[in-house]
Amino acid sequence: MKRLIAAVILLMLIGTFLLAYKGKSTEEHAGFTTHHVISHAMGAVDGLAYTNAREAFVENYKKGSRVFEIDLMLTSDGHLVARHEWTESFTEQLQQDHAVATEQGGKPWSYEQFKDTPIHGSYTPVDWKDVLDLLELYPDTYVVTDTKEQDPAQIKQLFVQLTRQAQEKNPNLLSRIVPQIYNEEMLRTLRSIYPYTSIIYTLYATEDTDDQIIRFVQKHDITAVTLPENRVSGPLVESLRQAGAVCYVNTINELKAAAEYEQMGVRGFYTDFLTEKELSKRSWLYVLQP
Repeated sequence: MKRLIAAVILLMLIGTFLLAYKGKSTEEHAGFTTHHVISHAMGAVDGLAYTNAREAFVENYKKGSRVFEIDLMLTSDGHLVARHEWTESFTEQLQQDHAVATEQGGKPWSYEQFKDTPIHGSYTPVDWKDVLDLLELYPDTYVVTDTKEQDPAQIKQLFVQLTRQAQEKNPNLLSRIVPQIYNEEMLRTLRSIYPYTSIIYTLYATEDTDDQIIRFVQKHDITAVTLPENRVSGPLVESLRQAGAVCYVNTINELKAAAEYEQMGVRGFYTDFLTEKELSKRSWLYVLQP
């Protein structure tokens, strides 16, 4: 009898825990924020991260991803392509160093060079027009931009091209493009080009205080805030929620860490490997572990 009573009490405690855990996700969400996973650089393909390759998009879509972060840079001749960086070390990481002349070093590639050089010898590099094709082919997906250019003039050039090509392809696609901004100046530039309905403010490049970030979110109607792990705290996440923004954390590849952040009220994660199914079905178990 004592064992039965203990078992019932344990089940009640677990049920209470699960209700509390799920309760943090009972608020209504719309658009890309209905999803917990943002596939980082399109997500890993065959265990390889940072590719931004077409095959990575397709593989992670099959696993349940619907929101894809894409690194965007300009080629030497001004084309917008999905690339994390032009450095020699990154080129070696993608096993593309054979395609680069020694004197080119870490300078931007030409568009032709980019398109003609497979990633890891077999994966397909994509430009922005290819990304728009994917958005049209997969109508339940969203794209989060991670623009690597830092110069304000280049940022403007990049978003003018990005927006113009989307409008020419299909203006409806613009509602599924989520620009990621790094500061107020970038937001002004972005909104002078097009009134995007969803904006992510990512904090890895800012030294603003929590109070400054909260005021910025309130003032500019920011949809979501992406926090590096060293900026995550329960009070900040809650304050941002009250200010109207959901929080994501980057880059998280462990279920235990994801579950702990979810307990703080974090909505989701940029990730190379985690899936929506894993986060919804199993992550709570890791919180129960000591």
